[in-house]
Amino acid sequence: MEKKILVIDDDAAVRKAFMMALEDTGHVVRTAASGDEALKEVENNHYDLFFLDLKMPGMNGVETLIELRRMGITSPVYIVTGFHREFIDQLKQAEREGADFELFQKPISEEQILMVVRSSL
Repeated sequence: MEKKILVIDDDAAVRKAFMMALEDTGHVVRTAASGDEALKEVENNHYDLFFLDLKMPGMNGVETLIELRRMGITSPVYIVTGFHREFIDQLKQAEREGADFELFQKPISEEQILMVVRSSL
């Protein structure tokens, strides 16, 4: 069964790397360049899995995560970032508010991406 994955990252090269890693999985993969763009995307589409960057202009990844959860979205969110220390207090607060997520340090390998997809979907 075809599942839908949304990759949210402001870096076009990262979005392309995820697309290339996931192109042969049989799943639909879409991307968003910002938290705001991602929230607009989920208003009209259901996603089964999210990959989310933290450091983005405008709405950061923690704010995006919290808003996804407020919208009632329960699909797994994997935060993939090189800046988790910078956001640690916000991440802890999000957890206290019930916003569950998994955290991966960039760079993430294609094997790690595929492992996440296989285990989550």
